[in-house]
Amino acid sequence: MTYTYRRGFPAGNPIANALVIVVGALAIAASIVVGFLAFVILASLLIVFSAIVGIRLWWFRRKMRKANDAAEEGGDSGPRVHRIIEGEYHIVVEEREER
Repeated sequence: MTYTYRRGFPAGNPIANALVIVVGALAIAASIVVGFLAFVILASLLIVFSAIVGIRLWWFRRKMRKANDAAEEGGDSGPRVHRIIEGEYHIVVEEREER
């Protein structure tokens, strides 16, 4: 037995062959566009998230630096880490009359 391999498209109709080529090209183009859009969306989300984290870290470091500078100078401009509340207290014992 001899097997023959036929190159080309399996359909003998040239209109069907052209339609297969057009539909295949459109499918490939659509997948490239959707992939590019997904990449752009993910990259923009990553950039926004990185910017938010960067701004938050910058703000936190700035706040810590101001608190450290104020503590070194002895000024009252920054929040204190330790606070001592002084005062007096009296123990009040309530006496009840038993009947």
